[in-house]
Amino acid sequence: MSLHNTLFSEALELLQKLISIPSFSKEENLTADAIQEFLNKKNIPTNRTMNNVWAMNKHFNPDLPTILLNSHHDTVKPNSGYTRNPFLPEIIDGKLYGLGSNDAGGCLVSLLATFCYFYEKENLKYNFIIAATAEEEISGLNGIELIYPQLGTIDFAIVGEPTLMNLAVAEKGLMVLDCVAVGKSGHAAREEGINALYNAMKDIEWFRTYQFDRVSEHLGKVKMTVTMIQAGTQHNVVPDKCNYVVDVRITDKYTHEEVLEIIKKNVQSMVTPRSMRARSSSIPIEHPIVQAGLKLGRATYGSPTSSDQALIPVTSVKIGPGDSARSHTADEFIYVDEIKEGIELYCAMLEQIV
Repeated sequence: MSLHNTLFSEALELLQKLISIPSFSKEENLTADAIQEFLNKKNIPTNRTMNNVWAMNKHFNPDLPTILLNSHHDTVKPNSGYTRNPFLPEIIDGKLYGLGSNDAGGCLVSLLATFCYFYEKENLKYNFIIAATAEEEISGLNGIELIYPQLGTIDFAIVGEPTLMNLAVAEKGLMVLDCVAVGKSGHAAREEGINALYNAMKDIEWFRTYQFDRVSEHLGKVKMTVTMIQAGTQHNVVPDKCNYVVDVRITDKYTHEEVLEIIKKNVQSMVTPRSMRARSSSIPIEHPIVQAGLKLGRATYGSPTSSDQALIPVTSVKIGPGDSARSHTADEFIYVDEIKEGIELYCAMLEQIV
């Protein structure tokens, strides 16, 4: 059995084990245990903070640049559409079913196998760090962001998310805005008050129609969507306050601060961002890891969905086995062959560089 086949077999077995263990965000301690056990059985020392596990290659040299391999082991909760046991890792017709199989278990075990492939190699041009992290699905504070300062200087990162092993060379950032339109209460039957709802409608129409000037080659336009609204206390009182929420997806052509400034200049509502953490990201097409993927026939694209890339403050590319369209769906699955292909392509890409 070739080394790749051995790694694939071990990765598939680990993924089945991970599927069988519930690991909702903030509750990943048992899958963290399983990942540590997997590495320790290979005599690979591990580090752990809370539910984040990471390791360095055997001949780690502080004088060399470092590649971070990162994916997550938390999952969303199964939705009501499931017809199968979400924690039963069954293989049927080449599909491995189970919660987290596609997002992002297949990516995680493929990156772990890739790390093991390079672990003992000497005279590499780069170091490797593998990080299996928590709380990705909720962009939590106790995931990659918690341990990143402990990893040392990272040159670039490969973030494992299901992309059909194509290269997501850009990813939109996220900014959620809490907005408040203010009016003055009065009796609805008389010409009294200033209706906060009507004030909000003017601003909401601006959010709906405004077009940002700069357009990203891979991500297109900045997108703003009003997703929630709440106002009023009873039918005959003009509301003096209207609260609404705006989901803003930001491209690599703008910073969060620039977008927020433009919004505040154009609306009357009070605007408060919940967080400025989830930044957009991009990697130049000329970057060696992108060029390595292109040589292997992989396509490049811009990703509209967010991941831990947003919290990793260095150049990164998002790539992994599985299909983003299957993420968070009922009866989630990944093709077994996708995992095998993932390991082979990760290794082939990195061998061109290191």
